[in-house]
Amino acid sequence: MDDLKGFLRQAGQEFLNAAGQAAMGAAKDVVGSVINEIFVKKEADTKRILPSIKNMRVLGEKHSSLRPHSEVQDYDTLLKSCLANGSLFEDPLFPASNESLLFSRRPDRHIEWLRPHEITDNPQFFVEGYSRFDVQQGELGDCWLLAATANLTQESNLFFRVIPPEQSFEENYAGIFHFRFWQYGKWVDVVIDDRLPTYRGELLYMHSTEKNEMWSALLEKAYAKLHGSYEALKGGTTCEAMEDFTGGVSEWYDLKEAPGNLFTILQKAAERNSMMGCSLEADPNVLEAETPQGLIRGHAYSITKVCLIDIVTPNRQGKIPMIRLRNPWGNEAEWNGPWSDSSPEWRYIPEDQKAEIGLTFDRDGEFWMSFQDFLNHFERVEICNLSPDSLTEDQQQSGKRKWEMSMYEGEWTPGVTAGGCRNFLDTFWHNPQYIITLVDPDEEDEEGLCTVIVALMQKNRRSKRNMGMECLTIGFAIYSLSERDLDNRPQGIQFFKYKQSVGRSPHFINTREVCSRFKLPPGHYLIVPSTFDPNEEGEFLIRVFSETQNNMEENDDHVGYGDSHDTITPGFPTPKPVDPQRDSLRRLFDSIAGADMEVDWMELKRILDHSMRDDLPKPITYSRFSNNNAFETQAGPGEEAGNACGLLSLICGPFLKGTPFEEQLGMNDQSNKRLIDENPSHGGGINSNVIVDETHGFSKDVCRSMVAMLDADQSGKLGFEEFESLLSDIAKWKAIFKTYDLEHTGRIDGFQLREALNSAGYHLNNRVLNALGHRYGSRDGKISFDDYLMCAVKIKTYIEMFKERDTEKNDTATFTLEEWIERTIYS
Repeated sequence: MDDLKGFLRQAGQEFLNAAGQAAMGAAKDVVGSVINEIFVKKEADTKRILPSIKNMRVLGEKHSSLRPHSEVQDYDTLLKSCLANGSLFEDPLFPASNESLLFSRRPDRHIEWLRPHEITDNPQFFVEGYSRFDVQQGELGDCWLLAATANLTQESNLFFRVIPPEQSFEENYAGIFHFRFWQYGKWVDVVIDDRLPTYRGELLYMHSTEKNEMWSALLEKAYAKLHGSYEALKGGTTCEAMEDFTGGVSEWYDLKEAPGNLFTILQKAAERNSMMGCSLEADPNVLEAETPQGLIRGHAYSITKVCLIDIVTPNRQGKIPMIRLRNPWGNEAEWNGPWSDSSPEWRYIPEDQKAEIGLTFDRDGEFWMSFQDFLNHFERVEICNLSPDSLTEDQQQSGKRKWEMSMYEGEWTPGVTAGGCRNFLDTFWHNPQYIITLVDPDEEDEEGLCTVIVALMQKNRRSKRNMGMECLTIGFAIYSLSERDLDNRPQGIQFFKYKQSVGRSPHFINTREVCSRFKLPPGHYLIVPSTFDPNEEGEFLIRVFSETQNNMEENDDHVGYGDSHDTITPGFPTPKPVDPQRDSLRRLFDSIAGADMEVDWMELKRILDHSMRDDLPKPITYSRFSNNNAFETQAGPGEEAGNACGLLSLICGPFLKGTPFEEQLGMNDQSNKRLIDENPSHGGGINSNVIVDETHGFSKDVCRSMVAMLDADQSGKLGFEEFESLLSDIAKWKAIFKTYDLEHTGRIDGFQLREALNSAGYHLNNRVLNALGHRYGSRDGKISFDDYLMCAVKIKTYIEMFKERDTEKNDTATFTLEEWIERTIYS
């Protein structure tokens, strides 16, 4: 009978594990991304400046912040190999196939991939340099990318950081090219071959006005590879592409609600070489409809200049705020209102002023508007503020200013650091927290305030659109901190309960980045980035730009061991020679230990399973179709939690009715009978909607780790003194766990793990807590008692291992590779 039970237990557990995994595979609906198509700027300069790029990564390389590839592609290595073999490069990671074009459907016609010399005679990377007129839109809906590309041409140092200029179709040509993009704090080198999608011999997507100029088409292909396909580039904002080209931070304004100092903001942006774009709302009934003034709705425009222009009229003279814009089509589709090409208003502008602003009247898509007309006729403006390393020394010496920037990476882990927005007060404080310190106000700021731009970006979402992954709904809040507040790391629930924010993101929205500008007095501030709902998993990058220096740090606990204000000291008496409790413990130890008078992990498991059976997690049932995927504990009348017969009855009951095993398995128990007989159709049999998760005492891993924690000689066994010390630790951890296990289920919420470990004296930061959550958390965000013990054991073991080698007490320990592997593999 015992053999049968063992077999059925194993078979049943395998069945339930498989069923549970299938049930939890259901995907949560995600609200579609809010897409706004917009535009950008700038002008040609053939002077080639090659800025240095720190921390360059290769696509597919570990820690490149991109999806992993089976192969890391190094441009120089591949180029030399192709030249040596006399072959043209064919990219196996982005093949010339339909999968590289579209992920949602097949093309509606035959697309032929051709190399440039098969498309045109005498292909060139650049023809007479490069300019914004080299960027022409094809059939792909990525005008947002074209607008940013046109702007990129205006600054040579930015242009050649993205597009290495040494590439050619003549010298060392091997059909291989590479481009560089900023991705989440790092620059990534993307290698491509030069096979381009064509239809009837013509380029299908981005191209130049010169048929034999290829840099723009190849740039678009590299950007498509970065995100998985050409289709992944459909729909977006100019901000996104501008950031990927520059490493800057973007902000946007609704011109219907424009701040009174918007022209000053645009001027300051121009002083810092910011890239800017604007757009009109699309007509839902007409694609790219044209307004009576010659502007194209739903199209992205570049802002190429912002300045005050001298004007002299017969009655008065002064300065008028003006803006120069460009349509990326590069054709005659231009503004035809005041200050348009050949408009009579230009006769009031002195000739030297016209020369200074480079005034021309070509039908090239570029035109001027007054700032007031700009506000009246456009609806949205975007600004990409460049990172400090984007300005060259010459630019800084010529008067160009730069932003001060701070940056941190983080993640939201369900049940640990994914606390949701302020609506969820109990978990909000578990989100990552960051402190910024503003010391000096802006120059020329009459109110003594500091300009601060906070940008929160979620990572790796566009490249996973083919897997159905859309952007999370994200935002942030800012709180003022007193000197006393700085002592708390992190800020707890009481802080947020009574503290009002001094700033927040305009919306919680499902776009790649949320950004907002603030004017704050000098001081200390706390930024809390979050998803709208708790338990949403994702990675993020948070950046802070300011006109004067800002200091930023993570507001997190240190890693270590020390007394906590919340430490619980259980009533575990100090052993004495005649202590009856110690005497009983000794008798228990002697009865379990063998002739060697030591216990191994199996004997320890027997002791713990017996003495702490009431503290282990209760079995739970999970309904596939229950609201919120709720888990509930189940126990039959008179049953101990964890009784296997309920599980065996549930699985095997229908097959064992009328056999001698029916009574042995407790099938006559009413609770088991109910589980067996119920199903959605009330037809009998196993209820396929229920999954049972049941524990079988302490796990082997936790018992082995407990032994290793105190086993100094690595014998795999504990003597009585070590055994007694271990039980003392377990008693303390058990008392702490019970204070957080308010429902007496043998499980605590993952959000309580930090506090529960703090009570034991262990201080951990978010990175360690996230790792523990991933490693020990259940699918419903809970931590079981034995998993909590495992966390405590591992932390104590590693801290003691580290302190043993930290002889100088400077938080530095030295191990050889052999020593590290030996110590960690045994623990």
